[in-house]
Amino acid sequence: MKVLVYPHAMEIGGSQLNALQLAGAVRDLGHEVTVLSEPGPLVDYVRELRLPHVEIPLHRRRPSARVARRLGGLIDDLGIDVVHGHEWPPVLEAVAATANRRDTAVYATVMSMSVVPFFPKTVPMTVGTEEIRAAAIAAGHQRVTLLEPPVDTDGDRPDLETSFREEHGLDPAVPLLAMVCRLVPELKLEGLLAACDAVGELAVAGRKVQLVIVGDGRSRPEVEARAARANELAGSRVVVLTGEISDPRPAYAAADVLVGQGGSALRGMSFGKPLVVVGERGFSELLTRETAPRFLSAGWYGQGPGSRGSGVPALRDALDHLIGNPGLRKELGAFSRELVVERFSLRGAAELLEREYTAARYGPRPLAPLAADAARSAAGLFGYKLHRKYQGLRGTARTDDANANPVLSRERAAR
Repeated sequence: MKVLVYPHAMEIGGSQLNALQLAGAVRDLGHEVTVLSEPGPLVDYVRELRLPHVEIPLHRRRPSARVARRLGGLIDDLGIDVVHGHEWPPVLEAVAATANRRDTAVYATVMSMSVVPFFPKTVPMTVGTEEIRAAAIAAGHQRVTLLEPPVDTDGDRPDLETSFREEHGLDPAVPLLAMVCRLVPELKLEGLLAACDAVGELAVAGRKVQLVIVGDGRSRPEVEARAARANELAGSRVVVLTGEISDPRPAYAAADVLVGQGGSALRGMSFGKPLVVVGERGFSELLTRETAPRFLSAGWYGQGPGSRGSGVPALRDALDHLIGNPGLRKELGAFSRELVVERFSLRGAAELLEREYTAARYGPRPLAPLAADAARSAAGLFGYKLHRKYQGLRGTARTDDANANPVLSRERAAR
């Protein structure tokens, strides 16, 4: 098959990194894969994977009629069989581009924490958790497959050598906590600030600990301020921000404990690290054999109290428990690696996508339902844009609506 993969962004982040890793893995199964994307740091990774790349403008409307026309031209020029869009703007552009090209199928991946209500219901897709899959089916989506975020367990491995601590002035004798994520308000910020506070309090209480935060984003000033406060309270450099690192594997490898969520949590597990999952509304939870079923069902994220309570005290307690118990860290790190290898391998995910592409390409696609679905999506998108404009005028617009609500609500699904 000839597949065109279209990630929604090219800044360093779990969803788009997964899209590119899967593109390379599908190519390795014997298919021709081309990547269409805006410019950004991950374009270097596309070149590293030796995948053909076609660039579109960074500054554009989303979705963009101009990009849809570009997509149509590529479909004709390259003989594309399947366009795989990641998140809703690429998918809507792909639907527009294939409206008069019946030999090309559209496939979708949604790794956000919900599916927008105007998403085309006839486009087959994968989602990242069983809860989101069930909600999407309840909302009327015709084919929804669970594809948990895949991990390159060969590249992300426990024996990776690293000089990360030395390069960033981190004490080799002090337990290192690591967070690798975008510094953005949606989903991430609360956990980042709570980790800074927890580490500061542990240091004040006499616990030897240090935290490194790897990533960048528009919430960096807030994170820097909280890190500075922790360092001031501790009287030493216990929280360090590195900024964005194109290849964060050395950070994962150097850490003793990972704090995170989503794809970053899974990558840390692949390095054999114990994990504390953080979320919003005070959520934190240590990954153990007992808590794993919760994350396997709902995803690597949470809201509200965990088993130790909520907020900074709960996170501080979980971290203190790990820091003071090297044997437990070793045990839970081994469990993390075992779980990722058994359930989240990149090759298994690529083979699932190969089957899904085949089904999308050769399955029935009656014209009338497709047209009606496209009209419904267009009307929904128009209403969404009006609402966003209104929110913008009031100064209340979110940057990422699909992550504003972790799971598509049953009330919305019923509409």
